[in-house]
Formats: sequence, structure tokens, C-alpha cells
Amino acid sequence: MKACDLEKGSVVDLEGDPHVVERLSVQMPSARGAATLYKVRFRNVRTKNKLDKTFKGDDMLAETDFDTRTIDYSYRDGDRFAFMDREDYSTIELTEDEIEDAVPYLRDGLEGIKALVRDGKVLCIQLPDSVDLEITECAPSMKGASVTARTKTAVLETGLEVQVPEYMAQGERVRVDTRTGLFIQRAQ
Repeated sequence: MKACDLEKGSVVDLEGDPHVVERLSVQMPSARGAATLYKVRFRNVRTKNKLDKTFKGDDMLAETDFDTRTIDYSYRDGDRFAFMDREDYSTIELTEDEIEDAVPYLRDGLEGIKALVRDGKVLCIQLPDSVDLEITECAPSMKGASVTARTKTAVLETGLEVQVPEYMAQGERVRVDTRTGLFIQRAQ
């Protein structure tokens, strides 16, 4: 696979370990003849460590032999999380330690989660870029607060705390970016 073909969620083999592309930025050169650079943040699937690398567009990267499966979050039982495979409807159980970064975004029935599978074992899961969650706790909304006003802390249904605009109230749904943990907008 060429570096110019990478996209968020691609899996490549670096230093003998599978790495997932978390972030990708492209730098176009201003000088003629200079190569376009691809700055990539990888996450090691096995160790969860981050790795930043820069490539030219035609640099070759080794692909890995992974299956990507679509799964839905079903329920939590203590520190175990159950997911349903959309293809064969089998149940996949993962521990909190295996998916700790995803836990604050998991709500019952969450769909569109990708699981990277190798030799029948789930190595990691990738959440959708955003999820809709309900505000369960926050300070009362301010009458007359404008959309661009100050923010306040809100606790969401999963226990995640985010900064939301002052006009938001308990019981409303918000869209949160799973990559950054930041409020995006009010959800429908």
C-alpha cells in the first residue's frame, strides 16, 4: 500500500506490529518538484502506543492480514463488555482493559463499531467518529444565553464529562467527537 492511499482506520505493519492510522495530514510543498508529505499518527494495536511518522506519497507500507468486522455494542456486565457481530450474530466479549479508550463513549445499542480481528481474536475496536449521548447532569441552563456564549461542564449518560454551551440542559442529547472527546453540536 502506498502512503498516499492511507486513510483514517487503515491498518499497516510497522516494525513487526499492526498499527492503525488515527490521524493523517497532508502537506503540499510550495516548491516545484518537491514531494507531498503525509504526516501520520499511528496507534500500535498490541501495545496501544502512539507513533508519528512522515512519508512521501509513493513510499510503500506493508499491509497486514486483518479482518475488519462490524459490531454493535450490546451491554456491560461488570468489567466485561458484550458486542454482537453483524455478520454471524455471535457475541464478542472484551474486558475494560482491552477497550479502555472506548468505554466513555459506549451506550446501549451503539452501532457502526469496527473490530480488527486476527486469527479469530479481536485486537482492537474503532468507534464511529462521533456518538450521540444524553446529558444526565449539568448546571441549570442560562436564560438568554447565546449560542456562542461560555461553556459549562456536563456529565453524560456514560459518565463522560464534556464542556457544553451554557444554554444546554439536562436531558438534551449532544454529539461528541470520539477522537477528541469534545462537544460537536446538539444532537437531534
